[in-house]
Amino acid sequence: MAYQKKEAYDEKITEGLIENYKNSISLLGEDVNREGLLKTPERIAKAMQYVTQGYQMDAVAILDSAKFHEEVSEMVIVKDIELYSLCEHHLLPFFGKAHVAYIPNGYITGLSKIARVVDVFSRRLQVQERLTTQILHAIKDSLNPLGVAVVIEASHLCMMMRGVQKQNSVTTTSAFFGQFEKDETRSEFMKLISANLH
Repeated sequence: MAYQKKEAYDEKITEGLIENYKNSISLLGEDVNREGLLKTPERIAKAMQYVTQGYQMDAVAILDSAKFHEEVSEMVIVKDIELYSLCEHHLLPFFGKAHVAYIPNGYITGLSKIARVVDVFSRRLQVQERLTTQILHAIKDSLNPLGVAVVIEASHLCMMMRGVQKQNSVTTTSAFFGQFEKDETRSEFMKLISANLH
């Protein structure tokens, strides 16, 4: 029996994208009927739906699905969360790590939900600046914490492959709310995400 991979994609969207990618490949001077490219438009169509699936996800609902009453008010940090996104200006990837913290105010959420929130917003056409604040606002809106902090460090292929072609540049963005707007709390967070504690 031949190998069959099972995936679920919107058929209408897939068909439309396949036609668009066939046209794009042809316009670039390639033969879409060449053996190596026969299935490429379909692969791209499915890949693009996968990497933009964040549009169909609700970050606050994800956090609320594992929201627990807990009387703690110590900093909770999930650091080194891998992220992969697409720059909305060139549709080229940017990738890196997110570091997210919050100070509970009666409620906590499952730790994996923080990573899922990063996925929700990174799996969209993005700019890093907006991605950073969207993560912060989702946590703020769901948990009503005493503070939220988000720092993202990422490399952008739009800078590495084209344009200025700077291979080793890293872009860092940050957003802070509540207690993290105080120098002491923010400094503790920055120190902890920089530390190699494992």
